[in-house]
Order: sequence, then structure tokens, then C-alpha cells
Amino acid sequence: MLRFALISAATLMSVTTLQAQTLEQMAGQMIIVGFEGDSAGDAGVKAVTDDLAAGRLGGVMFLKKNVASLDTVSDMNAQFRAASPDLPPFITIDQEGGAVERLTKDVGFTEIPNAATVAERDTPDEAEALYGEMAASIAELGFTVNFGPVADLNTNTENQVIARFGRSFSADPDVVTAYDTAFIAGHRAAGVATALKHFPGHGSSTADSHEGFVDITESWDAVELEPYRALIAADMVDMVMVGHLYHADYADADGETPSSLSPRWIDGVLREELGFAGVVISDDLEMGAIRDHFTLEETVTKAVRAGMDILLFSNTADYRAGLTDEVLAILLAEAEADPDLAARIEQSYERIAALKARLD
Repeated sequence: MLRFALISAATLMSVTTLQAQTLEQMAGQMIIVGFEGDSAGDAGVKAVTDDLAAGRLGGVMFLKKNVASLDTVSDMNAQFRAASPDLPPFITIDQEGGAVERLTKDVGFTEIPNAATVAERDTPDEAEALYGEMAASIAELGFTVNFGPVADLNTNTENQVIARFGRSFSADPDVVTAYDTAFIAGHRAAGVATALKHFPGHGSSTADSHEGFVDITESWDAVELEPYRALIAADMVDMVMVGHLYHADYADADGETPSSLSPRWIDGVLREELGFAGVVISDDLEMGAIRDHFTLEETVTKAVRAGMDILLFSNTADYRAGLTDEVLAILLAEAEADPDLAARIEQSYERIAALKARLD
């Protein structure tokens, strides 16, 4: 089982190997993709394994379609990890509890309630034990990252994507912070990294970014940043997942840019105002809010220029076996043309390598 480690000489050694890496390998670490297949021998699984081994891919994203049984999941994850032992891949999953679970009772995994139920039923200490048991179970299967906890405030009870499924712990930022802390602590004890989501706050929204553009100008309140502020200050954040949310008061010069592609949100609010120095990961860049408005090249270049470290693609909207190659080619071409973007890639690599080195 993986264990979270304090920054050590080994960690520093891993990070200082940056200069020995090619730009292609650095850029590859910024890409996480979904894949086709549900067993180690499937063509899609072999393809991402080869990309991991070549240093062209930083991690993989499991969806429910990839889960045939717990044994096949464990076999695939062992194959992924063996492909890149020196810089282990981020093997990621959405396993919040409730409706958002890729591992279910149908394959013999112990399900847990959604966040709203946990906060109503359990104390933070009890919640930490619950999430710790879940995290230990996914760690045993070889996962290294769980996309949670949800830091959204339950301020809009009609919300289609958060309130509807009980994914928020509360409308109170202090309560959300307490239960987010429990979720993270339970995962760290099991050696699993987490991703606080969905920055800057999806709980007040009136639409679903899976379906299209989400404008939070009239609904969002700065109080939605408070869980991020508190958890960052407490050094409890491994990654922050940025949503595809638009706020007119934070608009960029080139028009209606969602937060996931926005330097004002990522470099400005998240990095400068809240002081987050860790890994920033996008929500799925194939959601309607992105693919209906931006080309792949625009998506990749805007995200990196905005300060995004990891580009997450589920590869489900229009499956392409060569998606990793397409994204990598865009990054390398832009880096060759623009030294500033090349520097962004190096900075992202440093942050990613530092987090991966904590998983020993």
C-alpha cells in the first residue's frame, strides 16, 4: 500500500531530476486520460500502458466502464504502475460516495453514503474513519488519486449537479471544511492523494457544466472560497480541481473564459490570493462547457497559460485512441514557439513530480 511521506531527501532528489527530463516527458506528465477496456490485455489498456512507459502520459482516469471486477482493476493498476516505476502514474478515480462512485457493490466494493448523509449522520472523527476505510480499499486496488472531496457549498438547493445528489457536506463553509479535512486525512493515512473540487464553487450554480456553459455571475458568492482558503492554509490540499464556471466580474480580456481556462481565477485568485502552490488539475475538459466553445488546441494552450498543471480528458465525448499524442503535440509545438509556455510546462512538472514523490 502507498503511504504519504513528508518531504525528504528522496523527494528532493526526485524533483531535482527535472533537468534530466526532456520537454516531451515533462509535458507528458501534464496529461491524464480515460481509456477503453476493462482488463489488462485489452488494446486500449495496452496503449495507455505504453504511453506511461514512454513518459508521454502522467496518469489514467477510471470510469465505471473500466470496472469489470475488483481483480481486473487490480491487475490493470499493477500494469500501469509497473510501466513507470520511477515516476509513478496518477491512477485516478471518482469515489465520493453516494451517486458518484466508480466502484460499486455490483463488483463487491463496499459503498458509502453521499456527503450530505455523512455530515448529518457522523461526526468529523467518525467521517474520517469512514473515508479512511474507503481510501484503504481503493489503495489496495492500486489507485493513487481520488477526485474528492467536494468543497462546494450547498447554497442552491435546486442545483442540478451538487445538491441533487447530496454531494456537498453543508451550506456552512466551516462544516464543509471540517468534513473535507476528514476526507483528506482519511485518504492521506491510506497513501491516496485527493483533489479539492470544484473551484471556485459549483454549489450555487444554476446549470451543469457537463451539459454546457455555466454562468455563475448572479449566483456565486465569495464565501464559496472559504473552504479552499482554510484548507490551503492548513496544508491539507494535494490538488485543486478547477471547474468550468464563468463569472463576468472575473472575465479575461478575450471574452467569456471559464475558470478552468482563466488566468484571473487560477494564477490570480487560487495562486496569489489563496496562496496555493500545489498541483492544479482541470475538471474533465471534454464536458460541454469546454468542447462546445473551444477547439482542442485552444483548450490546451489556454489552460496551460492560465496556470493549469494537469489536463484531464475522459476521452468519452468522441473517443480517439491518439488523444494523448494530439495533446502532447500541441504542448510541444506551442512550447517551441513560446518560451513562456515552455517555462509553464517546467513549472507544472516540478509541482507534479513533488506530489508524486510524496507517494512512496
